[in-house]
Amino acid sequence: MTIQRNDWSLQRKGIIDQDRHKERVKEAIKKNLGSIVSNESIILSDGNKTVKVPIRSLDEYKFRYDYRKKKHVGQGDGNSKVGDVIARENKQGQGSGSGQGPAGSATGQEYYEAEVNIDEIAALIFEDLHLPYLEEKAKQAIQSKSTKFTEIRRTGIMSNLDKRRTVIENIRRNAKEKGAARIGDFKKEDLRFKTWEEDVKHQSNAVVIAMMDVSGSMGEFKKYIARSFYFWMVRFLKTNYDNVKIVFISHHTEAKEVTEEQFFTQGESGGTVVSSAYKLALEVIQQRYNPRDWNIYPFHFSDGDNYYSDNDEAVRLADELITTCNLFGYGEIGEEGVSNYRRSSGALLSIYKDHLKNRERFVGVRIDSKEDVYPALKEFFGKRGDKA
Repeated sequence: MTIQRNDWSLQRKGIIDQDRHKERVKEAIKKNLGSIVSNESIILSDGNKTVKVPIRSLDEYKFRYDYRKKKHVGQGDGNSKVGDVIARENKQGQGSGSGQGPAGSATGQEYYEAEVNIDEIAALIFEDLHLPYLEEKAKQAIQSKSTKFTEIRRTGIMSNLDKRRTVIENIRRNAKEKGAARIGDFKKEDLRFKTWEEDVKHQSNAVVIAMMDVSGSMGEFKKYIARSFYFWMVRFLKTNYDNVKIVFISHHTEAKEVTEEQFFTQGESGGTVVSSAYKLALEVIQQRYNPRDWNIYPFHFSDGDNYYSDNDEAVRLADELITTCNLFGYGEIGEEGVSNYRRSSGALLSIYKDHLKNRERFVGVRIDSKEDVYPALKEFFGKRGDKA
């Protein structure tokens, strides 16, 4: 059986190029997730569905010619393949610099500003994340939903058109009706559409307690890092779990439960007494979320500074949280632009690693740059030995 493509593929070149370019954008996003996760255009998007994300080493597809030789005729030898270099610019006279000194003539590093749907980015970020150590509990279970394509039908919306199966049906019909297995003369009866169903899994009740230090030592960078993490954490929980509860607690020398909006907009002031946040979290658990009925996940972000006389109480209450909850996560944020920054033995993360009695369900991470937010998400919500 011979399939004659004729000129049909030429009519689809624009679509093919666009699809190939979209795939390159997706690959570039995957390679740059560390920087994209903490990108300000996303974190400060105010609910916009699409954002512009700068992606280095990715150009829009375009034609280039050897302008120095003035050969502007748009004609090749007919043997070029995708990715071949048709002409090179003369780089003579260009140099490279270290970023210091007088202005130079060298070209800078180019990047493509892609307009990406936030949901597409979220899907890549969340594909390996879940609530760890999730256990079966007594009360009504929460629902976890996923969508999968399960069937092919003759009717549907065009966005769900299955192009490959449509082409196959077109070839079959032409072979049957005209005696030639070829592509062309598409009819409505050739169209095939994907259909999907939601795979609903029932999982036990879960509550996440988000705690954040808002003391005076939490400057703009540290506050931004904490909110970046919690931005994606909240989106992950709301995307993957229908009825998971989230409690927001902010603290300086005192702790209080706040709304989601207050949590993400509150300024910094005052000193730091970490135990106040842990004490309030335990009170919330005791009053509203009995551990027999709920999976409980407290997370705390701070810069590691604490009133020295409060450290012992903070350790004691952290141990109680670990014993009570499924997992306790602590993120410590360093100084902006100091990649080799090392905390003293008086910082909370160091104290916890040395003095916590039960560290099996404790996860502590160190964040010194925006690129560390994505690894922190994977560390807190990575796969572990779950019971359910």
